[in-house]
Amino acid sequence: MRKTVLLSLAVLLSIMAVAQQKPLSPRQQSQAKLGNGKTVSVDYGAPSMRGRKIMGQLVPYGKVWRTGANEATKFHTDADLMVGGTKVPAGDYTLYTLPGEGVWKLIINKQTGQWGTAYDEKQDLTRVPMKVEKAAKANENFTINFEDTKDGGLLTAQWGTEKLSTPFMVH
Repeated sequence: MRKTVLLSLAVLLSIMAVAQQKPLSPRQQSQAKLGNGKTVSVDYGAPSMRGRKIMGQLVPYGKVWRTGANEATKFHTDADLMVGGTKVPAGDYTLYTLPGEGVWKLIINKQTGQWGTAYDEKQDLTRVPMKVEKAAKANENFTINFEDTKDGGLLTAQWGTEKLSTPFMVH
């Protein structure tokens, strides 16, 4: 009886310790207010490098990537947008990317609510080229942000020294 109680207590303490640990890829959000007062936002898992080689290994070239970690990256827009010549109606989407050496594509997918690796190409709304640059300083954690531009905005992503961007305009 005493061994059972001690074992139960040890299991309970272990579960509590695990529950209090910070996740390796915490959820992050980024939002921007558009010129018309509406917003665009993303919600994504932010993995960290932790000494690993990212581009070409952890994120393999030529394969669709969930653009973050864990749950699929959520994209919401209150306004109709133009992204790479495609009208993106106001609503909810999932963002994926197709990495390549010096060439990336942003994928806006109509499927929502899935785990990050549950990608259905038939649900793609569009695939648009992303500008690829080398950042002056490496980001340990993956980030997605918005920058204001004269005609709309810029969706940016960075991990390590790889900085990606795609412009968008309010339609």
